[in-house]
Amino acid sequence: MTSPSLGLAHFWAQGDSVSHLVALALLVMSVGSWTLMLHKLLAHWRVRHTLRTGLDAFWAAPSRAVAVDTLRREDRSLIFATLATDAERAAQAYEQKSCGGIGAGVDASEFIGRTLQQSIVHAQARVESGLTFLASVGSTAPFVGLFGTVWGIYHALIGLSGAARMSIDQVAGPVGEALVMTAAGLFVAIPAVLAYNACTRANRLVLAQLDGFAHSLHAFLVAGVRVASPARAAD
Repeated sequence: MTSPSLGLAHFWAQGDSVSHLVALALLVMSVGSWTLMLHKLLAHWRVRHTLRTGLDAFWAAPSRAVAVDTLRREDRSLIFATLATDAERAAQAYEQKSCGGIGAGVDASEFIGRTLQQSIVHAQARVESGLTFLASVGSTAPFVGLFGTVWGIYHALIGLSGAARMSIDQVAGPVGEALVMTAAGLFVAIPAVLAYNACTRANRLVLAQLDGFAHSLHAFLVAGVRVASPARAAD
């Protein structure tokens, strides 16, 4: 019968520095990925709040300045507010410089459009931050756990190699404990992969809403056409 002392604590006590390093690496990956997942969940909730109330308040404002200030207060994610602020500053700069100098030959649509494009690129980088870490954890954690298993089995067999007599219980205990590292790798990797896929889909929807808002801003600032698009995040 397998000794009742065998378990995770026994595996940790019997493991060497390599086994401890692998276990700590998996722990860091797990804590980092779960922290990032919670951060992304909060950020997505803030964007949904902006889509529900912030954009309607923006288009209902009586002036451009009031609209931008309103969106700054309502947009907890600051993504849409930053885009509106950049567009408003570009429109003001064009109105001040277009009457003379080098600004006289610049088209308003092109000038504001370039500003919106740059702002969207920055917003996209902000929205997609952290996805590389989730993808890395999801792809490498199983192999890190597998390496820990192989090393643990090797370490256990080396420890048993000097025994005069060997039973199945003496081998099954250390090998079973070493296999826990593979399970730990999967436990770390699976949530990271699921979170990566969910964040990718959510970010795609957010960027689509942001692109639509940018087009509405462009039409409003260039042609004075106010388009209150009913932007809503998909479930």
